[in-house]
Amino acid sequence: MTTTLKTMAPLQPDEDAARMYHQRSAQLRAASPTEAAAELAEISTSVRRDILTTIQSAGMGHVGGDLSVTDLLVTALWGTLRMHPSEPDHPERDRFVLSKGHCAAALYSTLASCGFFPRARLSEFMAPLSPLNGHPARLKVPGVETNTGPLGHGFPVATGIALGARLRGQTWRTIVVLGDGEIQEGSNWEAAMTAAHYELADLTAVVDRNRLQQGARTEDTKSLEPLDAKWASFGWEVRVIDGHDHEAIKQAYAPSTTGRPVAVIANTVKGKGVSFMEDRVEWHHKVPTDEQVRLALEELNR
Repeated sequence: MTTTLKTMAPLQPDEDAARMYHQRSAQLRAASPTEAAAELAEISTSVRRDILTTIQSAGMGHVGGDLSVTDLLVTALWGTLRMHPSEPDHPERDRFVLSKGHCAAALYSTLASCGFFPRARLSEFMAPLSPLNGHPARLKVPGVETNTGPLGHGFPVATGIALGARLRGQTWRTIVVLGDGEIQEGSNWEAAMTAAHYELADLTAVVDRNRLQQGARTEDTKSLEPLDAKWASFGWEVRVIDGHDHEAIKQAYAPSTTGRPVAVIANTVKGKGVSFMEDRVEWHHKVPTDEQVRLALEELNR
């Protein structure tokens, strides 16, 4: 006898949370830089708490990279891009791609905070047949523009998305976030060369520069420095920032000033916000115990 397994239906927007997002996001964007940064920091802390409990529930995940990339995701979705959580396929939306797709828990927690789907569904992360797979799935999760997971794929797709806007005469912006270990993949540099050739000024590539990858430091695995000079040599406008300074991140996400695509090298800390995880290579994919989650949440609640 054959048993047919059926996956859960695609997630649907949380209308109440989406309305709250539009109100709060509009207020945030109209606030002074200092006030906006404080609001973004508060949202980021909430997202970090959700990341920890999401991974705790699943017993799987990539908590270190999730925590390092959180501020970059929150500032993009809450403070920069035109997002429509209640209409995730809105034709005039800006596009966001998480190329380092293994950090799906950070993306899901941020999307849920905006109302793309109910926050309660985070408890289904990596459950059998769940839409919230270990890597983002475009057809299952609202707000996901393309499936990512294999490193070096998301950035080329984002380049194609930006080129598509050009060909259609559209004005949407595209922000893509890459891991620093990920850019050791050659396909990223093909995309960088292509974006510069077509002068895709509405494309911003953000490198989560936490200097750690699976098993080792990036510079011990394959040296990336001088990273800013590499991007500049490929024809990009380069901005180097503190990737946990929300005001600096928001400024770095401003449109291109040169007519070239923008590369943001965001210096971050793996495991940011949890002292015993920070800058520790083992937290690339180590799962915290219940006690460690309790201690981490205590730190984030201070």
